[in-house]
Amino acid sequence: MTFRELGIDDDIADALASRGIVDPFPIQEQTIPLALSGQDIIGQAKTGTGKTFGFGLPLIQRIGRNPEPGVKALIVVPTRELCVQVTEDIELAIANRDTKVAAIYGGKAYEDQVDQIKAGAQIIVGTPGRLLDLASQRLLSFKNVEVMVLDEADRMLDLGFLGDVEKLFAQTPPERHTMLFSATMPGPIVALARRFMSKPIHIRATDPDEGLTQANIKHVVYRAHNLDKDEVVARILQAEGREKVVIFTRTKRSASKVTEELADRGFSATSVHGDMSQEARERSMAAFKAGKKDILIATDVAARGIDVDDVTHVINYTVPDDDKTYLHRVGRTGRAGRTGVAVTFVDWEDLHKWHLIARALDMPLEPAETYSSSPHLYSDLNIPEGTKGRLKSTPIPRAEKAAGRPATESRRTSDKPRESAIDKPAGTGRTRQRRRRPATGGAATPS
Repeated sequence: MTFRELGIDDDIADALASRGIVDPFPIQEQTIPLALSGQDIIGQAKTGTGKTFGFGLPLIQRIGRNPEPGVKALIVVPTRELCVQVTEDIELAIANRDTKVAAIYGGKAYEDQVDQIKAGAQIIVGTPGRLLDLASQRLLSFKNVEVMVLDEADRMLDLGFLGDVEKLFAQTPPERHTMLFSATMPGPIVALARRFMSKPIHIRATDPDEGLTQANIKHVVYRAHNLDKDEVVARILQAEGREKVVIFTRTKRSASKVTEELADRGFSATSVHGDMSQEARERSMAAFKAGKKDILIATDVAARGIDVDDVTHVINYTVPDDDKTYLHRVGRTGRAGRTGVAVTFVDWEDLHKWHLIARALDMPLEPAETYSSSPHLYSDLNIPEGTKGRLKSTPIPRAEKAAGRPATESRRTSDKPRESAIDKPAGTGRTRQRRRRPATGGAATPS
């Protein structure tokens, strides 16, 4: 089965083929024919299975080869990173058309985004807050939207965006074509679909025997100790066949700390977290995707936007908050039909949290106690024998070696500025004597 056989126009299929995308994934095979017919769809599939082209290709084809300027299609996503990723996928598919797409999300200046809207962008990919903001200023109108897509709907629910999503639905024509995609289908999402969709067909692109976790991902769970955890991570990063790695931390501070630690050990690492500006986050993501950095340390805010095929390992530096977050994190590997490895570290204080996740996902309850020297660490993850947790050592200057003193002490001494004679305060060149007060007991006072 090819995209052309599914009914996709030649120019779109050619654009995909130019990037080596020829064979559709199961969710695409099931979704595209129905979407081309105008059928409302609820698509349920695990992350990394190709949902974007599943709704994106029919959407592009629906608005025509040469659509009139103005918003004809709206794709709503929960995070900035996912907004950028979906936009890039749409740009690839419309490479041979006059159609324009604009990414509308917070953390960036309004001017460029407004200019793209005024230039006649027909496809808008955006986050709820910025979309409503521009709509309230009458800079963006949805009255002519023909197709609306809600992507990662369960994540919208987690982030508290369902109210905003309802407002966006209300601003679009009721006869629009609607598609909703989600990895899971909690009750509020089902209720949203019933309210705003017309007789939707529910598609599940999963193997009923596969279980909740993806079969092409190997899951390994360790109880590691904080003082040894960085050493364990550094050894995992030297596993055979390792390509790009995503490491998830619970806090922004921890993300920065792990990034600095790995850089000090000689690894090429970058980070993405909430304390960074949007421009800095995009630079880090671009460096990771381009291969300039092969390790990305991230908090959960960035999880949905990491769509890179050659991520071989995901490491949960700390236990996720719940089973859904676990699935979203590990879904960064094993994408596009590849295999992957997910390693999770469980601290003593997080054992109860892991038990809840393990029961929900039918995984082992008790993690193996693991040190950087544990034999099973090497055998589980194909780490070569004798591997240490440092790629390069900081050389000690020859003079310091000869003196036999630590480099830090020598640097502390050498870095101290030397005072010149001009800078010395008056009197520092000679020894000053303390003036004595005259004794009052034995001396007579004049009358």
